[in-house]
Amino acid sequence: MSSTTGGGVTSSTTGGGTTPALELQYAVKDASASTTNVSFKVRIRNTGTESLPLSDLTIRYWFTADGFTSPLQSECDFASVACANVTKTFSDTSGMYADHYLELGFTAAAGSITPGATGGHAEIRIFTQAYNNLMQANDYSFDAEMTDWTTSPRITVYHDGELAWGTEP
Repeated sequence: MSSTTGGGVTSSTTGGGTTPALELQYAVKDASASTTNVSFKVRIRNTGTESLPLSDLTIRYWFTADGFTSPLQSECDFASVACANVTKTFSDTSGMYADHYLELGFTAAAGSITPGATGGHAEIRIFTQAYNNLMQANDYSFDAEMTDWTTSPRITVYHDGELAWGTEP
């Protein structure tokens, strides 16, 4: 078990302890403590021995909406599998440093990740319809120090709905 600290959050994870073996890599695009656009890049790395359809996987980015009532929105700015093949759904939740998550999914047209490869690279923005300033510094998945691809256990990956990577808040 390893312990991760950053962005004001400490968590523990065994990471990739379930089949299939995966890890999530993350890079922040806007490292500001407060911003109108929470923006980041994510990609999944297949550390196992079998190809995996991206359509079997989902990613959850955990954050706080900071009490704003303006509707949350998201945008895919780029995806290696084309933004049309990336689905985005917001959900309410309760947890330390997160009252929402954005779940990213993939259509069948997104293809598969071969063993040892990365796939599903997506660049995403979260914002409110009124473009309120969102405080990222208190978000579970945010880490201002991760400006280049870094393994992040605070962004979770699910295989067929079961947690396969990371630690939920």
